[in-house]
Amino acid sequence: MDKNKDTIELPQTDDYRGLFLNDTPLLDVRAPVEFNQGAFPLTENVPLINDAERESIGKQYKHLGQDEAVKLGHKLVQGEVKSQRVEKWEQFVEKNPDGILYCFRGGMRSKISQQWIYEKTGVIYPRVKGGYKAMRRFLIDELEKSTQQIEAITLGGRTGTGKTILLHTLKQHLDLEGIFNHRGSVFGKHVTAQPTQIDIENTLSITLLKLLQLGYTNLVLEDEGGKIGSRRVPECLLQKMQQTPIVMLEASIEERIDNIFQEYIIEALAEYQAYYNIEQGFTHWSDQLHEAIDKIQRRLGGVRHKKIKALLVDAIEQHQSGNTAAHKEWIKELLVDYYDPMYDYQLSKNQQRIVFKGNRNEVADYLATKYQVR
Repeated sequence: MDKNKDTIELPQTDDYRGLFLNDTPLLDVRAPVEFNQGAFPLTENVPLINDAERESIGKQYKHLGQDEAVKLGHKLVQGEVKSQRVEKWEQFVEKNPDGILYCFRGGMRSKISQQWIYEKTGVIYPRVKGGYKAMRRFLIDELEKSTQQIEAITLGGRTGTGKTILLHTLKQHLDLEGIFNHRGSVFGKHVTAQPTQIDIENTLSITLLKLLQLGYTNLVLEDEGGKIGSRRVPECLLQKMQQTPIVMLEASIEERIDNIFQEYIIEALAEYQAYYNIEQGFTHWSDQLHEAIDKIQRRLGGVRHKKIKALLVDAIEQHQSGNTAAHKEWIKELLVDYYDPMYDYQLSKNQQRIVFKGNRNEVADYLATKYQVR
């Protein structure tokens, strides 16, 4: 830090609700390792110290105390290193004049960052009081409160009935699969990784804050288990979901096959090919299908697994020749022999919660009439 200039008192804010409801751009000056463990939407990580520097300063603090740790920090971040980091902050500030910065606890790192931004630009850029830790605590507490305030309605139905399609037509919905970046089944992995558990909880809490701000208390959620992909549904929300009325979406086997084909074959392949390229995308996508079918081998049993796997292999081969229709054969087998019995068993334990059954239009009308959900 430049010792030739006095540190001025720069502003703080603890209006955490306002930060999240207003989509305030956030400048995270923590080290990358901290950022990767958990952060917030609309956040950019431009650290004051990198991971290696943080580790060195931490060791210095442990063995020699705070003063020596601070001295080492000044030594590590000076000259060209300091100039480069301040320049990146300056770019963020210019791009986001209404933003705010934070470190872990709102202490020395964010104060230094504020001061250096002011010295370089003359801009008085606020910091978050209490930093990441305080914002995280706020969101955890609000997730509990928000869950208590909502009236949830579960949208149930066998695999492929189009629950997600219907859900996205409603303003008053909570898209868990979108937040979790996973379609909710063994085949539901996206090309990009799921967010961390912390990031999911943060995004979920912010989403509920915004929905309640709009006055939406009746919210439709898809029928989900305790985990979506490899991430957990927060316990407070899971308990709420297990007590909600269930509205069952029904569709013919033909409609269901078409829906699965569109989502897991056409759309999923397009996603992989957009991320990689045409050839590599096809390879990664087909590998993921093989991996998924093998994950449920024990549940399918040897004979059924062998049969469906053979249909899958044949469908992928035909797909490469331009014929995609063969996928519908293994999709049908999987729906009828695996997903339907499994879902029907789970549903049998919750029959008393079912309040309505119907097709897409009937369910939409019921939700609008009964729960004022549109």
